[in-house]
Amino acid sequence: MKTAITVGGADSGKSGGFESTVDFVVEAEKLGVDVAWSAEAWGMDALTPLAYIAARTSKIRLGTGIAQVSARAPGNLAMAAMSLALMSGNRLILGLGVSGPQVVEGLHGVPFAKPLGRLKELVSILKLAFAGERLQFQGEHYQLPRLGGEGKALKLAMPANAEIPIFLATLGPRSLEYTGEVADGWLGTSFTPATADMYFEHMRLGADKVGRSLSDISMAVGAVVGIDDDVEKLIAKRKPALAFQLGGMGSADTNFYNEAYRRIGFEDVAKNVQSLWVQGKRDQAVAAVPDELALQTSILGTREMVKERLRQYQDSGINILQLQIMGRGPDAKLEIIDTVHQLIAENSEDKEA
Repeated sequence: MKTAITVGGADSGKSGGFESTVDFVVEAEKLGVDVAWSAEAWGMDALTPLAYIAARTSKIRLGTGIAQVSARAPGNLAMAAMSLALMSGNRLILGLGVSGPQVVEGLHGVPFAKPLGRLKELVSILKLAFAGERLQFQGEHYQLPRLGGEGKALKLAMPANAEIPIFLATLGPRSLEYTGEVADGWLGTSFTPATADMYFEHMRLGADKVGRSLSDISMAVGAVVGIDDDVEKLIAKRKPALAFQLGGMGSADTNFYNEAYRRIGFEDVAKNVQSLWVQGKRDQAVAAVPDELALQTSILGTREMVKERLRQYQDSGINILQLQIMGRGPDAKLEIIDTVHQLIAENSEDKEA
């Protein structure tokens, strides 16, 4: 099982913060971290930071985690992805996701309706571009060239690069099935090893349709990691973020994370926390998050507890574990990364014994 880290996010771009982040990625690469994913919310974009990191690193793979499909025209995204792949020595992983209505309609000013259809069309156009084909596509969301205009179907003036892997951040049954049909990898959230099949069964259906296997898809999920003998302290630190995810990551009507937690067995919790959150009762929402949810969706506890949780993630079929590290400062986070690598190695040795 490989490891990954995240850069960027909603609060990214603060003065002086990016250089520290880059230094952290450089040190993480030395420790053997395989991927640096750049988050895109309403702070730094997903692609620009990776271009800089590409110049400061040599081995770590560079993933957009995720590039919002509504934020860019298909041709622009294709050019940016192919440029970054070229600049980085083909280290780019293009992670895509539909985001949510608050960001898509509020920040980008485009309709959110039918997000899966838009994702499918975008992926089809990207594959044309990566293969060096002319961008000729007539869909519901994208028309290339635009009908009735003076444009013509163009081929990008760059060498074809069909090796750029496309990972999809999907949660719903239909989008997971589509992931199984076309994606090189899955970017999973709201994941627990015990309920992995709630996601994998839908991807398996999609893969079967086109003669693929689930093993053809890299499974990459994120998990908050905290190592401490005071387990209750770790759980308490985890709950505010879970309450925000259940209540604030989307509108009261559309919250894909909330829906995902309902499907994996936390329906009553998800409904209650969301209700409290949207009423402005944030402290009560945090208090309503049960310890079990914090433990099942994270990797928290003593060294031995964390070792066992890592084994569960690996046994469930996860190939890439994105470490969302509890710890203050880069040195503390790097120490946890090193410990995680040791524990993964110990699990491998135990399995072989």
